Amino acid sequence: MSKLTNDLFFCLLLILFSCKQKPNQQKLAAVNEEQKPITFVKNTSKQDLNNLSKDLSEFLPKNYSILDTASGDLNLDQIQDYILVLSRNGEDTLSSVVEHHEKRPLLILLGDQSNKLQLARRNDNTVYCFDCGGVMGDPYVGITIKNGYFSVEHYGGSAWRWTRIITYKYSKQDKEWFLHKDGSESFHALEPDKVESKIKTIKDFGKITFEDFDIYKEE
Repeated sequence: MSKLTNDLFFCLLLILFSCKQKPNQQKLAAVNEEQKPITFVKNTSKQDLNNLSKDLSEFLPKNYSILDTASGDLNLDQIQDYILVLSRNGEDTLSSVVEHHEKRPLLILLGDQSNKLQLARRNDNTVYCFDCGGVMGDPYVGITIKNGYFSVEHYGGSAWRWTRIITYKYSKQDKEWFLHKDGSESFHALEPDKVESKIKTIKDFGKITFEDFDIYKEE
């Protein structure tokens, strides 16, 4: 092989190897209210999900399953609330990032004094679709809830990697959740230290309610 061919082959091996690596958490954007790093973890174990399934099953539309859950105080009333992320059964074959995004609904469930849950809000366009992550696969990473804020976290790409974290904030005055921050980062797998970051706030996108936000348009 010529030197040029060897170099190209070596670079290709590096890209293929790096595509299998997990997200570098130190490279991910921190966009919560205190600018502290967000931990990228799934929120609910299979065992916990099984324990919750009876209470949450009534909120499942036909042909949907629970992809993930998170709990915390979403409306600042000191009562535990839940977020459900749903996925359509068979989404891995139904979704097409080019022709048809198989939507993943996100439900906000509020708890009351009697420990009953009620559906408060729903948005089908705040979690990316199954195949929206490119070569990296499913881009959904998890949800973080803290003191009336919650963030939806994504990671995807191929040789060029990207992250996107959508953060909402609850307003007691309006009794509503509004888009708080839209943060993203990008970097090349061969140059992970060269990160480009961008964070948009209400100054950039105005006042947008949780239900009105569309991740497929607000890029």
